[in-house]
Amino acid sequence: MNIKNTEAAIEAILFAMGESVELSRIAKAIGCDAATTQKLIRDMMLRYEQEDRGIKIIELENAYQLCTKQEYYDNLVQIALQPKKAVLTDVMLETLSIIAYKQPVTRLEIEKIRGVKCDHAVNKLVEYNLVQEVGRLDAPGRPILLGTTEEFLRSFGVESTEELPSISPVQLEDFKAEAEEEVQLKLNI
Repeated sequence: MNIKNTEAAIEAILFAMGESVELSRIAKAIGCDAATTQKLIRDMMLRYEQEDRGIKIIELENAYQLCTKQEYYDNLVQIALQPKKAVLTDVMLETLSIIAYKQPVTRLEIEKIRGVKCDHAVNKLVEYNLVQEVGRLDAPGRPILLGTTEEFLRSFGVESTEELPSISPVQLEDFKAEAEEEVQLKLNI
């Protein structure tokens, strides 16, 4: 057992979870028994204190959590009080998907696909730096062409848009059938 790698795994688990994790779950994840895992974690706790780091591990009823040390609260507040980016709504995700797969694309093309206006969704995606203007269409009015940004790639964990999952022909046919059925329902109302 490589202690450095095992401690790194514990650190990664606690960081990623962001909340307390039971000792038994940590032990199972790293492939050690509970007593060994507890000793490793307590050694890490002591080392974090001795090295005067900004983080610490706390114990909560046989569970552990990675936290910021209280003395750095004022520094953290400077960042935490800044507004957070909102979560992407279904409408924004749908619009973003169309842009990602069809880029470069105009608002009008997006609206044709979605069947509704997309101004708000596109504006929010631009605000979140997921979408940007990539040019102008050589047509009357010279409409803006939209495409994804580097932030989009980073946020979705892909190196390029070629890595986006492809839609199988079977799925495409299912989507078309669902859309046609939905249109028919609206026409019958």
